[in-house]
Amino acid sequence: MDIKGSVALVTGANRGIGRALARALVEHGAAKVYAGVRVPANVPDAGVVPLRLDVTDQESVAAAAAAAGDVSIVINNAGVGDAGTKLLEGSFDGARQAMEVNYFGTWAVSRAFAPILARNGGGALVNVLSVASWAGRPDFPGYAASKAAQWSLTDSLRQALHAQGTLVLGVHVGFVDTDLSAWVDAPKIGADTLAEQVMDALLAGQYELLADEKTRKAKAALSQPAGPPSTS
Repeated sequence: MDIKGSVALVTGANRGIGRALARALVEHGAAKVYAGVRVPANVPDAGVVPLRLDVTDQESVAAAAAAAGDVSIVINNAGVGDAGTKLLEGSFDGARQAMEVNYFGTWAVSRAFAPILARNGGGALVNVLSVASWAGRPDFPGYAASKAAQWSLTDSLRQALHAQGTLVLGVHVGFVDTDLSAWVDAPKIGADTLAEQVMDALLAGQYELLADEKTRKAKAALSQPAGPPSTS
């Protein structure tokens, strides 16, 4: 997949991972990078094109697709956590929001832009997933479930869009050093480091990126039989 001269869209591009991805695309020679955000005035970087996009609003998604009909790379990065939903008590509101943004939002954007990618030669669709796609998390069960669903969706998209020449890349990563993970004291990788790995994966035509050691261990553990929780 060529990045130089491409036209890209990154959802949730005003901060954190999304902002790092948008900058990396510019640095790798993309001709235009749309920063898809709910409030275009919040996009801090001059080298990208702000584009109003709320991934949970069908009309907003359709309007963004109509405005960005020249894209050849779409990166579904917009996402939310789920600190508010507890496993055994309380409201499901946070979990429902996580599913709306992380799963249905990715689905809506992918559905809207798949025909555009086909018209523009195939291109690439990138979904920013998580190590939580493969491991239940009692501390944020709604988020983990939304990422597991997003992983399943990514595999479905990979199969469906192969015939039109679209590379579908799933990006799995643990904690990234952004505002979203400021609450946790655990090993993290930098957003710029992750963005560069994504660029390398696109250039190499990879279908999956395991961005850190925690993620690689989680993927390897999928082949093991279920058992009691690890104490390590």
